[in-house]
Amino acid sequence: MRFGLGVPTATEGLMYPIPYADVGEAVGLAVAAEGLGFDSVWANDHLTTQRYVREAFATPPRFFDPLTYLAFVAARTERIRLATCVLVAPFRHPVVAAKQVATLDHLSGGRVVLGVGVGAYREEVEAIWPERDLHRGEYTAEFIQACTALFEGRPTSFLGRWVAFDEVESFPKPDQAHLPILSGGNAPGARRRAALVADGWLPACLSPAEVAAGVDEIHRLADEAGRDLGDAFEVALQVVVSVAPTREEAVARFRGSRVFAHLQSLSGSTLRGQQLGTMEERNLIGTPTDVLERIDAYAAAGVDTLAGLLFAVDTVEETHAAMQFFAEEVIACSTA
Repeated sequence: MRFGLGVPTATEGLMYPIPYADVGEAVGLAVAAEGLGFDSVWANDHLTTQRYVREAFATPPRFFDPLTYLAFVAARTERIRLATCVLVAPFRHPVVAAKQVATLDHLSGGRVVLGVGVGAYREEVEAIWPERDLHRGEYTAEFIQACTALFEGRPTSFLGRWVAFDEVESFPKPDQAHLPILSGGNAPGARRRAALVADGWLPACLSPAEVAAGVDEIHRLADEAGRDLGDAFEVALQVVVSVAPTREEAVARFRGSRVFAHLQSLSGSTLRGQQLGTMEERNLIGTPTDVLERIDAYAAAGVDTLAGLLFAVDTVEETHAAMQFFAEEVIACSTA
């Protein structure tokens, strides 16, 4: 099992309070993750403050661009993978995004993983496209296909319902022979994009049984389409972490955290249909022994990477301590 840290590019007011981390502290967490043995860092993506965040905080959050942030982290690290969780496709034109991502891959020596999704909050897309009735799922599928074509073709043209460009020669290509693109999200559309156009699946807060069912569906859809997913297909699950000496303490810390409130806000979108009362079963909550058992179950369900791990704490100092504890008690002891 590989372990990836969720870094605070756009988490203030959402997963964490305001203030939480300035840009130096956000970079410091990524550097610390490499030193502690994490495999990757996963940067999220927001352009504007959500309505419920504006109502909860008088001070606006600091939302940093994930690709620019990861480029800076690339210069401060040597081996850790640099991933997006997720890059919101409807925010960007794929020709521009492909150029930025390929550049980042060269700057980092081939360490980029591109997680792509529709975005958790429709209001953000509506704010930047007020006169365009954009179908986020269809756009995201075309975005993934277009980026793949730009990474591999010369020259490249694309004609879809939402994305179109003609005779674009995008160079340099990524440093990796094949830069992986993961389909982010829990919805059926996300699984379909994973099966048909992506190199992996990036869901959030699912139980091992739910992951296994999703993986089975993705392979069935790929088989029906005549697509071979291959051994490199990656299942990267994002979960919240609360590890403590007793399960009661871990649950209390989880339920008292800002990240739990964030899960409530996603009940109508990303986590639609999931009961908040069962969230302890869909995340890494409990003693080190509990969490190691859950990791084994996730591995058996097909998870390759526990990605974008969000620690149920409310300060940067607490995050560093939680990362250290997790590295010593979980990563070092994991056999999955």
